[in-house]
Amino acid sequence: MKVGLLFGGCSGEHQVSIKSAKAIALALTTGNNKEKYHLTPFYIDENGIWATPEKSKQVLESGKPDNSNENQATKWHFPPECQNIELWFPILHGPNGEDGTVQGLLTLMGVPFVGSGVLGSALGMDKIAMKNAFAYAQLPQVDYIAVTREEVLSGACIFPKMCDSIDSTLGYPCFVKPANLGSSVGIAKVNNRQELETALDDAAQYDRRIIVEAGVKAREVECAVLGNSQAKASVIGEITYNADFYDYETKYTDGKAQLIIPANLPDDITKEIQEMSLKAFHALDCQGLSRVDFFYVEETQEIFINEINTLPGFTALSMYPQLWEASGVTFPELVDKLITLAIN
Repeated sequence: MKVGLLFGGCSGEHQVSIKSAKAIALALTTGNNKEKYHLTPFYIDENGIWATPEKSKQVLESGKPDNSNENQATKWHFPPECQNIELWFPILHGPNGEDGTVQGLLTLMGVPFVGSGVLGSALGMDKIAMKNAFAYAQLPQVDYIAVTREEVLSGACIFPKMCDSIDSTLGYPCFVKPANLGSSVGIAKVNNRQELETALDDAAQYDRRIIVEAGVKAREVECAVLGNSQAKASVIGEITYNADFYDYETKYTDGKAQLIIPANLPDDITKEIQEMSLKAFHALDCQGLSRVDFFYVEETQEIFINEINTLPGFTALSMYPQLWEASGVTFPELVDKLITLAIN
């Protein structure tokens, strides 16, 4: 089968996508997979220009972005080799790749692809829409308030009242997040009114929709989901770190965060997290794969769903493949299963 590996993209997670693609390419070109699949890589640079397979291979080998093609007339023009692809494996993290946009394009191509479709991807990317779907599915969440860029930039009339509402409803600490960015980009933990106002102003530079969440003292645990209508949940993993919160630097700097797999949790808590993960997966109409993140408050044994990631990091050291490794599915077997699910 001719598989097109789609990576890079116009997003702040461009570099992470290259790392994920490198690991997937290795898994699809070794062992039993080498006999089953013919892999062709397609790199999308940060300007939205699709590279030839030859140049895409060079990016995979170097592991570094390449924006040397300045011919904007070729933006979103597809190399002729795209016509031969029988199945797409997109590993584009963040906006313009994980949010339903590329999924819509691949749907129009009429070729199967790995991962969720337009609806699941779009809901999984937008934190406000995601939380509304979780609420409808009666999944417990921390308190939150959604605001808009217009409210933040409204000046002396609306902005102070909005901050007053956040003060009284959520208190401190709380977290300010752009609604449509991944990998903790643009997120700030705030401890007072001044920090809140600054964080809201910063978040408004990233997105026109912003969410503010109540802080909670909890353990951060994650569950991987694999499948379509009969999806399965993995063992649970836990993230520990010394930073103030799990920000971009902590997430992607070696040694700054530790993954504990499986997490040391009571059996009933583990089972409940797995059940909630599957419920969230189906509530958003996801397919193929997702990683679902939770807060576990040990003192009260409360579990709060945080978010779902429909195209999680996919390096050999990322949480998603490691959770399945601990559940008995090797990395090469995992990518093979994802292709089978896409065909189904």
